[in-house]
Amino acid sequence: MVLACLPGLPAVSPQGIEELQQIPELGAKQASRLLLSQDSLQYPVLAKVNYIQGRVQVQLVVAPDGTVASAHVLNGNPLLAAAVLGSVRTWRYRPYVGKGGPISFRTKVDVNFIIGRKEVNLIPAQAESDFRRQVKPPEVLTGPENVSAADPSVRLRLLVSDKGKVMDLEFLKGTPSLFERAKKIIKRWSFQPARWGTLTVPWYLDVDVPVDNTPAQAGSGSQHGPLRLGTE
Repeated sequence: MVLACLPGLPAVSPQGIEELQQIPELGAKQASRLLLSQDSLQYPVLAKVNYIQGRVQVQLVVAPDGTVASAHVLNGNPLLAAAVLGSVRTWRYRPYVGKGGPISFRTKVDVNFIIGRKEVNLIPAQAESDFRRQVKPPEVLTGPENVSAADPSVRLRLLVSDKGKVMDLEFLKGTPSLFERAKKIIKRWSFQPARWGTLTVPWYLDVDVPVDNTPAQAGSGSQHGPLRLGTE
C-alpha cells in the first residue's frame, strides 16, 4: 500500500466566491514549505481489504495562525475521503505573512491511495463498483418540518460519517444565496449512516433541503453547476 500526498494548487473556499478572491492562492512548492506537521494518514482497513484505491482531492483554507480553518472534499471515494478529512483538519502550517502580517491562504491537497505491488494481481476488475452495490446508503432520520409546497429547496451533497454525522457538504443545485440557510437547517437533521453488511461506513448522500420562502437576492440564478463550498 502506498499513500502519496501532494500539497498545493489553488482551491475554492467555503467563505464564498467573493471572499475567495481575497484569499491568496499558493502553489504546490510554496504550500509544502509552510507545512510544519501532519498526522500519519492510514489506509482505511475496509477500503484496503476491498481493494478500493484512487485519488482524493481536498481543498483547504489555512488561518493566519497556521491551523486549518476548513477542509472540503472535491472528489474521491467516500471511505478514502473521510480518512483524508480526519487527517488534514489537524495539520499545522507556518503562518503565511502578507504585507500587513499573517493572513489566510488557500490550497489543495491530493492524496493517492495505491494498493501495493504484491497485491495488485489480486484486485478484482470492478472492485469499487462491486463494493458500492453492497452498500445501503445513508438515510435521513429527522428532516424538514412544516414544509410548504411554495418553499424553494437547495440540493446538497453530504458526506455522512459512519457515526451518522455530516462531515462535509457541497452545493449542487438551487439558488446560491440560500446556501447558508440550507447549511443551518442541515445541522438540525439526523441521519442513519450507510451500512456495508453489519458495518457502518462513511458515504455520500444527496438531499433536497427546503428553506423558507424569503425572496432570494436579486440576480441569483436558479440553476448552477456545483459550487464547491465545504463546511467550516
